[in-house]
Amino acid sequence: MMRLQKYLALCGVASRRASETLIAEGRVTVNDRTVTEMGTQVDETSDRITVDGKLVRIQKTMHYLAYHKPIGEVTTVSDPEGRPTVMDKFRDYPVRLFPVGRLDYDSEGLLLLTNDGDLMQHLLHPSHEVPKVYWVKASNQVTDEEVRRLRIGVSLDGVMTSPAEVRVVRREAFDTILLITIHQGRNRQVRRMLEAVGHQVVQLKRIGFASIRLEDLPRGQWRHLTESEVRRLKEL
Repeated sequence: MMRLQKYLALCGVASRRASETLIAEGRVTVNDRTVTEMGTQVDETSDRITVDGKLVRIQKTMHYLAYHKPIGEVTTVSDPEGRPTVMDKFRDYPVRLFPVGRLDYDSEGLLLLTNDGDLMQHLLHPSHEVPKVYWVKASNQVTDEEVRRLRIGVSLDGVMTSPAEVRVVRREAFDTILLITIHQGRNRQVRRMLEAVGHQVVQLKRIGFASIRLEDLPRGQWRHLTESEVRRLKEL
């Protein structure tokens, strides 16, 4: 027996948190009975579970992908404005995948996709402080004092950001290249951090997520994670 939201996550329907939303909305049935209680226990061997009328079963094979998201794609399964989404390239993939977190429409870089709802929930949970590494081109010269402020935290909407790792790669006449590692996932966080110290982000690329690196993966292309990469993610 297991909780219904965990079962849905193992089926690749959605993360546990998103599965709770599906349950609350009355879109899930167990043995033809609509269930809205989060603590419902189900038996994977005998219970018949549907989402929006479609039978779902636990996926025995888990898939883990790294994708180099280009600028101009939204990190959602669908977009009401009709913009391209990161999932457009995976419409014919043999299992349903979900992006692990988000990357802005006007940003590019590493995005993980998986049907492993448990791992996705683990990587996104704030308490685990999974590191995310960004290559950033900022407007004008970012001073040492501004770098110090970024490192110790800046106020966004009245709440301080957690300490960040910030390294200056080089300063040019009209811009600065930085490597920034954060351990949070607040909306457009890196862009807003730079704005808080008086700079605009000219270009932003995520080059690392947890222990996975973008390296030379071409823009718009994807690859399967290796067994050792998956193991390291699960060991976090």
